[in-house]
Amino acid sequence: MARIVRHDAKAPAIVKVGDKVIAVCQCGLSKNKPFCDGTHHGTEDEKDGVLYVYDVDGKRVMVNDMHPHPKKTFVQ
Repeated sequence: MARIVRHDAKAPAIVKVGDKVIAVCQCGLSKNKPFCDGTHHGTEDEKDGVLYVYDVDGKRVMVNDMHPHPKKTFVQ
């Protein structure tokens, strides 16, 4: 089963646990989730308002321009 999950962040969340600093993936592309592996650097040139899909090899495809207030469609 495939699932598309929207991620808007282009950098990890930095979490401090005691003396340890942990980078948690927010871009959704890390192969070491939940930890950041630096893959988010490939998202730096993404344009706002555009939907991108990344395949398992990290290849990016621009899907379409997103309307700022898209009509909600529910699939059952």
